[in-house]
Amino acid sequence: MPNTAFSGFTAISASPWAYPVLEALHVLGIALLVGNLVLLELRVWGRGAAVSAPQLARLALPVALAGFALVLFSGLLMFSAAPLQLLANRVFVWKMGLLALVGCNAVFFHTRGGLVKLDAVARAQALLSVVLWCSIIACGRWIAYV
Repeated sequence: MPNTAFSGFTAISASPWAYPVLEALHVLGIALLVGNLVLLELRVWGRGAAVSAPQLARLALPVALAGFALVLFSGLLMFSAAPLQLLANRVFVWKMGLLALVGCNAVFFHTRGGLVKLDAVARAQALLSVVLWCSIIACGRWIAYV
């Protein structure tokens, strides 16, 4: 998706391997992030009751946050290769809006103690999180086709 006419970092646009490497790092970050969140959300839904949700969170959340850092780093660099083109892409804008929603959902989940309560609200938030992350991934793939 690089666009050399509006390149923030011409090295990314000019290199035949930089953008594909960034995409691969982005996918790896998504796997670390969403994979660990899905495990935690399954625990919120009652799966794996032998492991407490806080115990699982101590393992899964740092890995998910590392995945998010990788996604953020690679995503910002990819964005810098074609910022105007991406800002004009409605699916990219949807993706950014969904990211804001999933972030708000996570903040609300953790501030209300969803890992300890494991109640209907926590389960609804876990389901919403999975739906939002799947939508974000779908938008990310769709960007190149709009």
